[in-house]
Amino acid sequence: MATTSITAVHQGGMNFDTEVSGHHILIDTDVPDGGSNLGTRPKVLMLISLAGCTGLDVVSILNKQRVSFSGFSVQVDAHLTEKEPRIYDEVTVVYRIRVAEKDRKKMERAVQLSQDTYCGVSAMFRAFATLHHRIEFLT
Repeated sequence: MATTSITAVHQGGMNFDTEVSGHHILIDTDVPDGGSNLGTRPKVLMLISLAGCTGLDVVSILNKQRVSFSGFSVQVDAHLTEKEPRIYDEVTVVYRIRVAEKDRKKMERAVQLSQDTYCGVSAMFRAFATLHHRIEFLT
C-alpha cells in the first residue's frame, strides 16, 4: 500500500512550514484572519494540486503522441460555499494550449483521458464538487 507523509511545523502565528520529500511549502492566512500572509491557503493548495495533476497528465500524453505544443497552461476556477465548513462545490478547469489544427483532437483526447482515467486529484474533487473542463486553443 502506497503512503505519503508530510510534516507541518508551526512557525508562529498562523504560519506552518510543510515538508514532503525535501520540498517546503509555507501555509498561512491573511492578516485580517490572524496570519502574516507568508504562504498560500490550504484550500488553494487543493486547486494547485488539481492543476498540476491534470497538467502533468496532458503533457505526458501529448509527449507520447509526439504532439508539438506551446503556451500550455491550466487555470482552475472554484466556487467556495458560504456555509461552514466552506468547501469547493463547483470547479472549472480551463486548458489553454497552442497546437496545430490537426492535433486538436489529440489534445481533446488527452484531456479526457486525464479527467476520466489518470488524474486522481480530479477523481477526489468529483467526490465533493461538480467538475467542469474546457479547452481554449491559442492561435
